[in-house]
Amino acid sequence: MMKFALFLGCNIPARVQQYDMSARAVLDILNVDLVDIREFNCCGYPIRNTDFATFVLFSARNLALAEKQDLDIVTLCKCCYGSLKKAEHLMKEDNSLRDEINGLLAKEGLEYRGTIEVRHFLSVLHKEIGIPALKEKVKNGFKDLKIATHYGCHALRPSDITQFDNPVAPVLFDQLVELTGAKSIDWQLKLECCGAPLLGVNDDLSMDLAEKKLSDGKQSGADYLCVACPYCQLQFDTVQQMMSSVRGTDHQLPSILFPQLLGLVMGINGKALGIQMNQIDISRIEDFLS
Repeated sequence: MMKFALFLGCNIPARVQQYDMSARAVLDILNVDLVDIREFNCCGYPIRNTDFATFVLFSARNLALAEKQDLDIVTLCKCCYGSLKKAEHLMKEDNSLRDEINGLLAKEGLEYRGTIEVRHFLSVLHKEIGIPALKEKVKNGFKDLKIATHYGCHALRPSDITQFDNPVAPVLFDQLVELTGAKSIDWQLKLECCGAPLLGVNDDLSMDLAEKKLSDGKQSGADYLCVACPYCQLQFDTVQQMMSSVRGTDHQLPSILFPQLLGLVMGINGKALGIQMNQIDISRIEDFLS
């Protein structure tokens, strides 16, 4: 049995609880043991560009807490993944920074030693468990379902640090989607930003970016978007719904979290996957099950 410390971050418990629910349900069937470390704090992403030292301290503290239990970390959020990987890289490359941060961590009896790995949920599925093993768990695959995969930004770049997939031509997410029986379509704006980082700073530009992606996905033939990040899900679910009322647009391209998509073909009940918790109704996706 694989065992990881689950890093949820801030957004998922507060705003995208169905991501937590569905990921746990899927990983339970796959015999992956998840440990919740209650002392985990914010990854530091929101202050990364305003207080760099505090950002590193926040991430390093989480790494040290996982090290204390000798557990690798699995994250669901790609922003958290990118932040933790960035701090991990900096601490390994800069001895003076590492000594400074460890001096602060020592006040809590913690130390970062660099003995654990940080993985994203999709990486665990693809690289640790593997496509063949996942296919064995598929009970009822999709038929005639077209999915537009949205990779997000922070898992792919900077690629030398995140080491998630090829940043220019990634395939990991597409391969995971297609093991469900769905077709992962080609679409021009596949790797573009969803606009979430600009929400609250420049809402119009944030919605412009989201609207362009939604329009391109729909025109390319997608029935649904599929994401694996709470920020992206909020943008394509909550913000898309808001855009419908504010801008009068209706692209009719709902977003589904990947563990919800995978869970359905594994035979997990939609309620257990939090399908009903998405802002835009995705219940019709079950009609595509063969």
